[in-house]
Amino acid sequence: MQRSDINEILQAAQAFIDSFQVALPPFAHLAPDALRASDHAQVRDRRLGWDITDYGLGDFAQTGLALFTLRNGTPDALQAGRGMVYAEKLLISRANQLSPMHTHVLKTEDIINRGGGTLVVELFASAADGTRDPDRPITVCCDGVLRHFRPGGKLRLAPGESVTLQPGDWHAFWAEGADCLIGEVSTVNDDETDNIFDPPLPRFTTVQEDTPPWRLLVSDYARYLA
Repeated sequence: MQRSDINEILQAAQAFIDSFQVALPPFAHLAPDALRASDHAQVRDRRLGWDITDYGLGDFAQTGLALFTLRNGTPDALQAGRGMVYAEKLLISRANQLSPMHTHVLKTEDIINRGGGTLVVELFASAADGTRDPDRPITVCCDGVLRHFRPGGKLRLAPGESVTLQPGDWHAFWAEGADCLIGEVSTVNDDETDNIFDPPLPRFTTVQEDTPPWRLLVSDYARYLA
C-alpha cells in the first residue's frame, strides 16, 4: 500500500470513530517522532495503536481492515494466568469489505458490533488437525445464548450484538448495509504469530513510502523507532 493511501485511511478511520463519540487514548494522536519518548515504551512494546492491512492483496477496498489496539497484555502474563491477560481493539469494516477466513491458536475473542451496519460473520469449525472443516457444524455463544450453524453459516450481528470465538473457530467477516465500528475484547493479542489464514495470507501490509507517515502503524515501530 502507498503511505499516502494509508494516511488517508487513518484520517477517515479517526473521523469515523469520532462520529460515534468514542474518545481514543492520547497515544492515538501522537506524531511519529513523539513515539520515540521513553514514556511510550509500553505503547511500542505491546504494539498499541493504529493498524491498516490489505492482507497483501493490494485491494484495501475489497479485502482489508482498519484497527486500533487500545490495550494489550503480555504472553508471560497469559501463561502465568494472572496480571494483564487481556486486550482490547476497535476495528472498522467498510461495507462489503472482507476480513478473510482465519482462526487463532491461542486467542479467545468477543467480536462486538458497536454501531453502523450489520456485521456478518461466516463460521467454520476446525477438523482434528486444526484445518477448516467443511462438514462439521459449529456452535458459538452470542450474548449468553448458544447458536448453532452449518459449516459456512453466516451469523448476522446488529449493533449491540456480539459473538464469542474460541481458538479454532474459523471466521471471516464484513459489514453489510453500512460501515461498522467493531469492538474486540480478547485474551492477549499476538498478531505476529497467532493468525492462521485459509488460504494463507500475510497479516501485515507492505508499505511503499511515497510520503511521510501521518501516524505510525504498529508494524512500523521496529523500523521507524529502532
